[in-house]
Amino acid sequence: MANESTNKKALNHSDEKLGSSNGLEEALEVDSTESLSNLQKIQEEQALVRKLDKRILPIACLLYLFAYLDRTNLGNARLQGLPEDVLGGDPEGKLFDWVNSVFFFTYIIFQVPATVASKLFPPRYWMAAAAIGWGLSSTLSASSTSFGGLVTARLVLGIFEAGFGPSIPLYFSFFYTKAEMGLRMAWWFGFAAVAGAFGGLVAFGVQHVHTSISNWRLLFIIEGIPPIILGLVCIKFLPNRPESTGFFNERERVLALERINRGTSADTGAVVNKAHIYLAFKDWRIYTAGVIYFGLNCALASISAFLPTLIKTFGFSNALAQLLTVPPYAVAAVVLTLFSLASDKLQNRGLFMTIACCISGIGYLLLLTVLGNKHVKYFAVFCITSGTYTSIGVIIAWFAHNLGSETKKATGIPMFMAIGQCGSILGSHIFPTSDGPHYVRGFAISCGLAWLAAICAVILSLSYRMENARRDKAYGKPIVGEKVDTSELADGAPGFRYTP
Repeated sequence: MANESTNKKALNHSDEKLGSSNGLEEALEVDSTESLSNLQKIQEEQALVRKLDKRILPIACLLYLFAYLDRTNLGNARLQGLPEDVLGGDPEGKLFDWVNSVFFFTYIIFQVPATVASKLFPPRYWMAAAAIGWGLSSTLSASSTSFGGLVTARLVLGIFEAGFGPSIPLYFSFFYTKAEMGLRMAWWFGFAAVAGAFGGLVAFGVQHVHTSISNWRLLFIIEGIPPIILGLVCIKFLPNRPESTGFFNERERVLALERINRGTSADTGAVVNKAHIYLAFKDWRIYTAGVIYFGLNCALASISAFLPTLIKTFGFSNALAQLLTVPPYAVAAVVLTLFSLASDKLQNRGLFMTIACCISGIGYLLLLTVLGNKHVKYFAVFCITSGTYTSIGVIIAWFAHNLGSETKKATGIPMFMAIGQCGSILGSHIFPTSDGPHYVRGFAISCGLAWLAAICAVILSLSYRMENARRDKAYGKPIVGEKVDTSELADGAPGFRYTP
C-alpha cells in the first residue's frame, strides 16, 4: 500500500511537472508570437515613415526654400540696384525698410484665418494654390517701376505665404508623431537657412550676368518661377489627409490613423471645433511663445534683409559680401538639425530652445563689443544665424504636439507666429543706413530680445513640467501611446501630457 501510494504521488508529481512544462512552453509561444507581432508592427511603421518622408519632405522643403527666397531676396536685390531703379536712390533706406516690412502686415493678418480654413480643404490643393499665388506675386515684382508697385506685390505675397507657412506644422502632425516631429520640422525649416545660402549663390551668379534688364529684376524672375511649378507638383503628388489620401494601401491607412491618434483623439478631418479656437485664445502659453517668436523673428527679418549689407561693412566688396552669406546659413542648417534630433530623442524642447537663444544672444553681444576685428564679427554672424534658425525650428515642433487637438493647433500655431511676425516688422526698421557701419541700436534691440526669449523658454519648460507632475499626482501616470480623449478640453484633458 505504501508503495502504491508512493507511486501515485510520483505519477501525480510527474504529471504536474509535465503540465507545468507544457504551460511554460505555451507561455513562451505566446510571448514569441507577441514579440514577432510587435517587431512586424515596428518594421511596418518604419517603412510607412520612410514612405512619408520620401513623398512629403522633398515637396514641403522645396516649397519652403522658394517661399523663403521670395520673401527675403530684397536683401540681395538691394545690392543689385533696386533702390536706384525704383526707390529714387533712397539715401536713408527708409523706403526700402517699408518695402521689406509690408509683407508682414498681410502675413500677420491672414495667418490664423488661413490656417483654420486649411482644415476644410484637401491639403494638396491648398498648398498648390498658395505656392502658385506667391510665385506669381514674386515674379511680377520684377515688373515694378515704383514704390507703390513693389509694395502691392509684397502685400499679395504675404497673403499667399500666410496660407502656407503656418499650415505646414499642422499638416505634418497629420502624419508624424511627437517623437518624429522635431527632426522633420528641422529639415523643413532648415531650408530657410539653405535658402539664405542658396540665395547668396544665386545673387552672386546674377551679379555677373549682363542682360537687357536689371540684375535685381532677373533675380526676382529666377526665384519666382519655381514655386509655380512646385504648385503643380503638389496637385499630383502631395498626399491628402491619412483617411482620404490614395497614397496609402488599406493596411498603411489603418497604421497611419492609429499613429495620428496616439495620445490624442479629437477633431480630425474637415471640421473645426469652435470651442478649441476659444481655448487657444485663452492659453497664456501661446502668448509666451509669441514673445519668444517676436524676438526670434526680429532677428530673422533683419538677418534676411540686411546680412549682405552687414557683411559689406566688415570691409568686403558687394560680390564677396553676397558670397560670404553662404557659410553662416550652411552652419545654421547643420546646428538646427543636430539640436532638433537631440530634442526628439530626449523629448525635451525647452532646454534646447534656451541654449539656442543664448547662442544668438552671445553673437549680438560680440557685434556690440568687438568693433575692430572683422574675423570675430564674422564669427558672431555664425552664432546669430545658428541660434536664431535653431530656436525657430524647435519652437514650431514644440507646439505642433502640445496643443491637444487639430483645431487648437490650427489656431494656436499661427497665433504665436502672427505675434512673432510683428517682430519681423520691427527687425525691418532697426537697421537704417544712417546707423551704419556699427548699427548699435539694431544689435542692442536684437540682443535684448534674444535673452528675453531664453528666459521665456525656461518659464514655458518649467510650467509644462509642473503641470505634468500635477496631473501625474492627481490622475496617475498615463500609459505611453494610449489614446486620450481631448475632444472637450484639448490639451487640458487629464490624460494629456506635455513635452517640456
